[in-house]
Amino acid sequence: MNTANILVVDDDPVVRKALKRVLEMRGHSVKTCGTGSVAIEECKSGAFRIAFVDHKMPEMDGMEVIRRIKEIRPSMAIIMITAYGEISSSVEAMKLGAYHYMVKPFDNDAVLELVEDALEKFPEQSHPESDDHSHDCSIVGSCQALREVFHLIDRVARTDSTVLITGESGTGKELVARAIHARSQRARHRLVTVNCGSIPDTLMESELFGHVKGAFTGATYSRPGRFTIADKGTIFLDEIGDMSLQLQIKLLRVLQEREFEPVGNDHSMRVDVRVIAATHQDLKEAIQDRRFRQDLFYRLNVIEIHLPPLRERVDDIPLLSSHFRTLFNQCIGGAITGFSREAIEWMQGYSWPGNVREMENVVERLVILKGEGEIQLEDVRKYALDEQSKDATRHVSLSDEGICLRTAVSQFERELITQALERTRGNKNKAADLLGLNRTTLVEKIKRKYPLTGTA
Repeated sequence: MNTANILVVDDDPVVRKALKRVLEMRGHSVKTCGTGSVAIEECKSGAFRIAFVDHKMPEMDGMEVIRRIKEIRPSMAIIMITAYGEISSSVEAMKLGAYHYMVKPFDNDAVLELVEDALEKFPEQSHPESDDHSHDCSIVGSCQALREVFHLIDRVARTDSTVLITGESGTGKELVARAIHARSQRARHRLVTVNCGSIPDTLMESELFGHVKGAFTGATYSRPGRFTIADKGTIFLDEIGDMSLQLQIKLLRVLQEREFEPVGNDHSMRVDVRVIAATHQDLKEAIQDRRFRQDLFYRLNVIEIHLPPLRERVDDIPLLSSHFRTLFNQCIGGAITGFSREAIEWMQGYSWPGNVREMENVVERLVILKGEGEIQLEDVRKYALDEQSKDATRHVSLSDEGICLRTAVSQFERELITQALERTRGNKNKAADLLGLNRTTLVEKIKRKYPLTGTA
């Protein structure tokens, strides 16, 4: 009988006890814990093949636990425990690397069947996880431009050189960073991701370098920064172009000297960290605009990997559509059999301004709303794109007297920002996602377009 060490993470003791009893009756060795932080420490010290992780927990939710566990143990099979009606959360969990999900209240036989399936698909490894030299399965494509990216990943993964990943939003820059780390000699250590556009400037220094107790108001305990956590591993600085000039100076020192001071501490700390950065911005233009330091650019741009936009990868669209269809059929319970030739041709002719991320969202929507059968052209036209996006230019007309393009564009941009804020009830993170922007970029636009209001 195939047995394994299994971790159960749930703040409900009743659920922990029930799962432990069912799994141990089948011969599995089970460790339980009630918080995400304890679970992460258990994963660092213990060899678990499967983890059951509850979605909603205090202190650290299931999504963050899954993300952290996959950084520590990429080959572990994770099953999310979720409540009925939270299927969309299960989809997000699978994007983070979860194998499957289980809806409460669960059936004992279904639990054991899911475990057996996971053990079959995630065989036990007797060697370090970093020895698996296959590409990250999430990077889907076979076009020439992507093959060149794969070649670069192979070459740079063997080194400790700093890498700068460039490309439009939604092209898969984080997937490339994860693939480089997974193939490197640092794979047995952590990959720590920092989105420089989602953390306020006032908190970024502490987030990166940590702080000591009493360093500032609210610092009731010392906390290690992301660089300390990533020691011996890799740190991925996403949207590096959004970093403030003051922090760019501090980052430059880390790249040059491999040392830094936590906030409130005069003593330097040394780290052994590989740095991978990414941006959708033109950093050379940012240098000219004095928004980005030239010396930092040259430190980061030792090796550049550029990801092409999806509109330049039209031959990959059938492959991507099949990949996402399979993914969402599995995690949503859909029965979509494929896409018609006309639907694929239409998708190949669309410009995909949001790139692969937009296509992923479109296929998810189609699987949910269509449910079963083959996706036809009318389905794509009906469900794939927001009608406002299709008809965005119909409300703009050029009069005989002409038009001030700058004013018209500014008004159009303000209208879209207003609609995004209204739709998300003022949530700037969600509004930025709707607009394909970073939060800091959106906040700056709001400040310029609503100078006399409290909108920002």
